[in-house]
Amino acid sequence: MSRFLVKKVAVLGAGVMGAQIAAHLVNVKVPVVLFDLPAKEGPKNGIVSKAIEGLKKLKPSPLGVVDDASLIVQANYEEHMEQLKDCDLIIEAIAERMDWKLDLYKKIAPFIAPHAIVASNTSGLSITKLSEALLEEIKPRFCGIHFFNPPRYMYLVELISTPTTQPLVLDQLETFVTSGLGKGVVRAKDTPNFIANRVGIAGMLGTMREVEKFGLSFDVVDDLTGKKLGRASSGTFRTADVVGLDTMAHVIKTLQDNLDEKSDPFYPSFGTPDVLKTLLEMGNLGQKSKAGFYKKVGRDVLRFDAASKEYVPGGEKADEVYGRMLKKPAGERLKLLRESSGPQGQFLWAILRNGFHYAAVHLASIAETARDVDQALRWGFGMQQGPFELWQEAGWLQVAQWINEDIEAGKTLSKAPLPAWVTKGPVADAGGVHTAEGSWNPTSGKFEPRRVLPVYQRQIFPELLRGEAGPKFETAGKTLHEDDAIRLWTLDDEILIASIKTKMHAISPEVCEGLMQAVDLAEKDYQGLVVWSGDEPFSVGADLQAMLPAFMVVGVSAIDDAEGFMQQTMLRLRYATVPVVSAIRGMALGGGCELAVYSAKRVAAMESYIGLVEVGVGLVPGAGGLTYIARRAAENAATSTDKDLLKFVTEGFTAAAMAKVGTSALESRKLGFLLDDDIVVPNKDELLYVAVQQAKAMYDVGYRPPHKRLFPVAGRNGKATIQGQLVNMRDGGFISSHDFHIASLIAGVVTGGDVEANTMVTEEYLMTLERHAFCALVQHPKTQERILGMLNTGKPLRN
Repeated sequence: MSRFLVKKVAVLGAGVMGAQIAAHLVNVKVPVVLFDLPAKEGPKNGIVSKAIEGLKKLKPSPLGVVDDASLIVQANYEEHMEQLKDCDLIIEAIAERMDWKLDLYKKIAPFIAPHAIVASNTSGLSITKLSEALLEEIKPRFCGIHFFNPPRYMYLVELISTPTTQPLVLDQLETFVTSGLGKGVVRAKDTPNFIANRVGIAGMLGTMREVEKFGLSFDVVDDLTGKKLGRASSGTFRTADVVGLDTMAHVIKTLQDNLDEKSDPFYPSFGTPDVLKTLLEMGNLGQKSKAGFYKKVGRDVLRFDAASKEYVPGGEKADEVYGRMLKKPAGERLKLLRESSGPQGQFLWAILRNGFHYAAVHLASIAETARDVDQALRWGFGMQQGPFELWQEAGWLQVAQWINEDIEAGKTLSKAPLPAWVTKGPVADAGGVHTAEGSWNPTSGKFEPRRVLPVYQRQIFPELLRGEAGPKFETAGKTLHEDDAIRLWTLDDEILIASIKTKMHAISPEVCEGLMQAVDLAEKDYQGLVVWSGDEPFSVGADLQAMLPAFMVVGVSAIDDAEGFMQQTMLRLRYATVPVVSAIRGMALGGGCELAVYSAKRVAAMESYIGLVEVGVGLVPGAGGLTYIARRAAENAATSTDKDLLKFVTEGFTAAAMAKVGTSALESRKLGFLLDDDIVVPNKDELLYVAVQQAKAMYDVGYRPPHKRLFPVAGRNGKATIQGQLVNMRDGGFISSHDFHIASLIAGVVTGGDVEANTMVTEEYLMTLERHAFCALVQHPKTQERILGMLNTGKPLRN
């Protein structure tokens, strides 16, 4: 397949989605031009300028680094149409009005490059109808592209072809969206609301119907339909508030306008719920208007009461018995819910049954295979399992029988029978829609494997659905050593991989022993070492819980020994004679951050959150984090025209003392935890592939570890300067006395202790200071309160 090189992208429409799509393009280093109408007053780019300013204020931020908003080129349709000629991809993202979109296509047609792909970001309008306004030579390069909100964080992108879309064009776009933008692509048929919103919104409407039927409150429903059910923690109604009730109403209207009882037997359930109408009439649109199904007043979260149309105290939880039921194996879980006499159990069975029923009835019309439906619901609605996966796990034919019984009893939202393929033929024989051969395509009547594109060779361990065949990282390759803490293995006999197995990939003494062994093995028989643990997080830091028993029995000397061993491990990684590459995804906190910065190179997924957070439990970084800050400050000062060492030290001190965590890999780079030559990978599933390639490349060019060098520190005068600022913060009530004590210890280490300015020191010297500060704090009563508070509640205690 010829390479589709995207050098520049145009986004048409600076509304909520258009502006955020542009922001994500900037995140992945793709030059982007954001267009909108010329402003009627003031500068012609006023609409776009306002949208870009708005990006800076949004939370969670659509930008990896807020300052990068300036990289979005501003344009309007009156003055800048010629810029379209330089764009390889044009994404139209204006309002969901067919007439407006068609009018815009006519305007841009003369300026579209002969090779450019044109895609409409719409949540439900017919892509085929949209294509009819295009010139014949553009139609083969036109398709639908449906991002989910917010585009930076939501993994799903649906691609929709028309009868005239060239297959190669869709393959090229899927490749760019997958690897370049870091998304999971599902190809949907050109039907109303495509796959995720069709099934997901139908599910939300069905849920609202069942809520009315069983008389449950919104907060109880959200408690039941959140993490307990294996779905997004926001549940049903909080999710609606986040999406926006006006947006939800629009998607519902698309279903209402484009379907009827003939095309969708569930159509009678698509009426806009009365409570949603009421909230829209009140102007309560959800999070954007600070009131929807929920409203925050001070620290209290109120819920809307549909009967009184008032907000009342919220926070009601579901009965604990259903939480216990939802922890049971799938088959037992569904049986218990179905046979439950309580309204909460009956409600849960009803919404799950409705989801199975709807997905089965509509599979042939909306998707190519069952895989597309399950992936779309996983990636677009935050479900741990799609509806077909859960159904299959619970026992395919048994659940089908229960659904049929409920259809006959009139309990379902529709009387439509399950398709014949559900209970007869290959699916029934296989016990479900996902098999080693592939996933069920009801149109072809076959189990079909995943689409084969070169880009997917970069995903060594793709996210598998239940029942699918594929390699699993826990058992793949050749194992060289494995225990409860770590697995050392290789895929190709060239690069050694170390996978931490502890809970949250915490770094215990056993993990350190494994990493030491990994370096020994890699130096002896391999080209490099990659630290990659398969899933999130990279590591939440040192295993404090494992250290406490030894501390209670032996005393602080046990902590000193454990920290000393961690420090030795970090130095062993740094000075290994083969390259050590840390492949980071998710949180790399405390000791996890130290493990990363002591590696020769870091390869980080875009959504990596890196920082030294020990102050949250009343400690200082103890495995070399402060030593790293001091060393990097000296290195940065040496290469800068500004030779003020203290300035560079202060930046690192602030990051550690305030427990700053990069909210993206890009921001982590600004904080100094990633370096300019470290690699940021948009797609999380390509992380291992890129890390292995980096290790091989470093080996091929003759990698040598850095020399052990002395470096200057800021000394006692530097510490005094920092401490003066801390005194002001303490006396002003901004930090507690214990915060002041901890920050002073950090300042003492990063400035080199009681020495003159510019004294040359070693890493080992600073690590000794670091370890002594750590051990002193472990014995402090207020630190012990913080550690116990964190272990008991998972939240930092401020004392």
